Amino acid sequence: MTIRARIGVLVPSGNPTVEPELYRMAPSGVTIHFARLDSGAGAPGTPEAIEQRTLGYLHALPGAVRTLTDLKLDAVVLAHTGVSYVNGVAGEPALATQLANLAGTHATTAAGAIAAGLRRLGVKRLALATPYPPSISEAGRAFWEASGFEIVGYRRLEGVANIYDETEDRARTLARAADVPTADAVLVSGTGLPTAGIIEGLEQELAKPVVTSQQASLWRALRLARVADAVPGFGRLLREPG
Repeated sequence: MTIRARIGVLVPSGNPTVEPELYRMAPSGVTIHFARLDSGAGAPGTPEAIEQRTLGYLHALPGAVRTLTDLKLDAVVLAHTGVSYVNGVAGEPALATQLANLAGTHATTAAGAIAAGLRRLGVKRLALATPYPPSISEAGRAFWEASGFEIVGYRRLEGVANIYDETEDRARTLARAADVPTADAVLVSGTGLPTAGIIEGLEQELAKPVVTSQQASLWRALRLARVADAVPGFGRLLREPG
């Protein structure tokens, strides 16, 4: 196999979802390399101490990135959407710059990838689906509103004991509940929520684009690495080349 691009992904220590989903969606010739972020605050995936744990991932960035730099990566992704929500829109440019400087290559946050994908799709009115506790969910809503999107639909997944135990069926139900007729697209936020297998079917059912954290992260990383392949089966964002 000819290697066309190497992508680095920074992922929370307890997240079992990102790796198989990105491997599943990646086109041929693209290799993906992971490093774990450990914040040491609360049990991974649970609501316990979630804000402290989320901000703790920022302190873990330098050490995690160092484990990837010898690979001469073409792009790096911070695969944790919530960290941008807690850090806020005002802090997003500095976070993206820090990530790029540490990695020595093109870099994006998951939220930055989503924002770029939504704008690529021409989205102005957004239905937001989140799996987080109320504090992070509201921070996410504020993030997207401050980013220039009108939130016309909103739903938070109830009864989440640990996001890493959630299922595609629950994610599908959440997306349907968040959608409203006036939304241009549905965003299913959260890299811990399994979504790769439901995007295509939801788009056909809802007749609009469905964007997820993993899908958008891969799309943006591919474009930063100058890979413009059309990747079918995972929604319009990846399906359209360029």
